[in-house]
Amino acid sequence: MQLESLIIILAIGAVAGWLAGIIMKGRGFGVIGNIVVGIVGAVLGAYLFNFLGIAVAGLIGALITATVGAVVLLFIASLIRKA
Repeated sequence: MQLESLIIILAIGAVAGWLAGIIMKGRGFGVIGNIVVGIVGAVLGAYLFNFLGIAVAGLIGALITATVGAVVLLFIASLIRKA
């Protein structure tokens, strides 16, 4: 993996985490925590979309995938935090 690809992946994850924090009001971990959740959520979203057979392409598709993964991850984390 090239350095440019890694930077793009991290940037998409950071934006996705920020968006997920806005979508899941009150269930976030702060700005830095949401960025980390977004990066991990990007991986989760890719596996989730692949499992469902949904193909995404391009920068917008990657952002949508990462945001969905981050929202799912924030939802699961909020359930665990409540328990």
